[in-house]
Amino acid sequence: MPASATPQAFSVVLLAGGRGQRMGGQDKGLVLWRARPMIAWLHQVVRPLTDDLIISCNRNQQAYAPYADRLVGDESADYPGPLAGIRAALQVARHPLLLVLPCDAPRVDRALVERLLALAEDRPVMAQRAGYWEPLFAVIPRRLLPSLEQAWQAGERSTQRWLRAHDPVALRCASEDPRLSNLNSPDLLG
Repeated sequence: MPASATPQAFSVVLLAGGRGQRMGGQDKGLVLWRARPMIAWLHQVVRPLTDDLIISCNRNQQAYAPYADRLVGDESADYPGPLAGIRAALQVARHPLLLVLPCDAPRVDRALVERLLALAEDRPVMAQRAGYWEPLFAVIPRRLLPSLEQAWQAGERSTQRWLRAHDPVALRCASEDPRLSNLNSPDLLG
């Protein structure tokens, strides 16, 4: 990414720590889409843009390792959700901003990443379409880690609810924007 396209260095977390229940228990990031694992599509977009690529995964670490600078996992084995992966990534992120993307959105492109980052300053940024927040397409300032720790200890597990408490900036996207489509069940892979 040219220096003018992003105001500062940023870390990336690709969230791949779920159970894959809608995918029959398969690890979604490793499921093939158009002959490649879904994680490979995201890696192709973000790898040239950052020197701090984190994957949050709770299984198949050996398969994910080639796609990341480092791997993180949830502290508990009960799969507490994406906020746990974001929390783990914020704890190790090397840059002031953390770009968050889900592993099952292989249509994410560089333009979407650049638009999210262009809005990033002191508040979180979240994609929004048809008035609905998309909390797993976000940029989170690392300075919010203490707030997340406090919310986590108080029992918060909703990424959207936690981010909305910080007055996020909305990146408004078209209601049918395919880049925000999660391919999280076999019938969506076609």
